[in-house]
Amino acid sequence: MPIEVLSGGMIISEDPPHISAIAPYIKSAYRRVEELSGMKFGEDYLWHISNPHESDWFPNSEKPAIALCIFKEIHEGRQVEFAADLQFALHYEGRDLTDDEAYRHLLLKFEINAEDFYRKLHSEEYKEKAHYEFSLIKQLKVTGFPCLLLQVSETKFYLVAKGYTNYEIVRETIEAILKEVTLAR
Repeated sequence: MPIEVLSGGMIISEDPPHISAIAPYIKSAYRRVEELSGMKFGEDYLWHISNPHESDWFPNSEKPAIALCIFKEIHEGRQVEFAADLQFALHYEGRDLTDDEAYRHLLLKFEINAEDFYRKLHSEEYKEKAHYEFSLIKQLKVTGFPCLLLQVSETKFYLVAKGYTNYEIVRETIEAILKEVTLAR
């Protein structure tokens, strides 16, 4: 089944807020995410959450969304892997995804030409592509992240999961949707 990763634009602003605006929420919620998912947040990321007034972070979803659009053109079949690596870079390694250098290790891993990548990262063309994805997510009425939709026709989508959902529930939901779609034909 082909999978497409779309950026939702969770934090988009011409004047992004400082990490201190969201740090209290993350500090109260991250352990629950670890408990549910089994994934751990890294010390470098959590330092910014625990010490927001010492942090220089101004989170913004635009640059990682642009990076994903560039990546999808190069390695379309590996977009889930790249998106997961972006999340790991932020939440475990504590890389500031608004900083161009936060992507360099991924360029090496995925054998992407750095000069070409950074030119596109700052181009209006790829910024527009990222903002198109943000608009598409709004049209699909996605209000929480992550979100998994199953597209069964040009205009019909089913909500499979919103927020962390374990594999068994995702699999069962997809099977039920496919059964329903097959019976309706």
